[in-house]
Amino acid sequence: MNIGLLFGSFNPIHTGHLIIASTVLNTLPLSKIWFVVSPQNPLKENKALLDAEKRLLLVERAIEKDPRFLVSNAEFNLPLPSYTIDTLSHFEQQYAEYSFYVLIGSDSFLQLNQWKNGNLLLKKQIIVYERPGYAISESALSPNIILVKSPLLNISATAIRSLIKEGKSIKYLVPENVLQLIERFYK
Repeated sequence: MNIGLLFGSFNPIHTGHLIIASTVLNTLPLSKIWFVVSPQNPLKENKALLDAEKRLLLVERAIEKDPRFLVSNAEFNLPLPSYTIDTLSHFEQQYAEYSFYVLIGSDSFLQLNQWKNGNLLLKKQIIVYERPGYAISESALSPNIILVKSPLLNISATAIRSLIKEGKSIKYLVPENVLQLIERFYK
């Protein structure tokens, strides 16, 4: 079984995450996408981070009606901060019968040299989805790295948090079934 791993803080989960996951599943021969909630990303500040359990709950609720998606709290039980290469190694040991593909935005892909063991990660199966302003040439990719053309939506969790603080609507930016919960958690 081929599994796509979408790592993130999901602070909060938004429609862009779901569209990317769905596009990847519609484009490539993957069985499922696992949303791997990171309790502590080493490249992000923790002060604006909602409690990990609440972010996990939001992802669970957001994807609950789509059987192609699964949420994982594996990083909650691994040493912090969370490093993609360590979690991927954990999954490869835990689920040896699966083939894993790491989903990564083109913005992050261009910064892999800053990641822990980024050179090792580049040898794994990677699916790169485009992000606005971070174009990647297909000729620059190796055989284990797949470029997926997904809709270029400029939706960010940071912007969503700002809108909530300003008392503005986040309707259509986040899944309808978690909208009120997100607004309550981030006020």
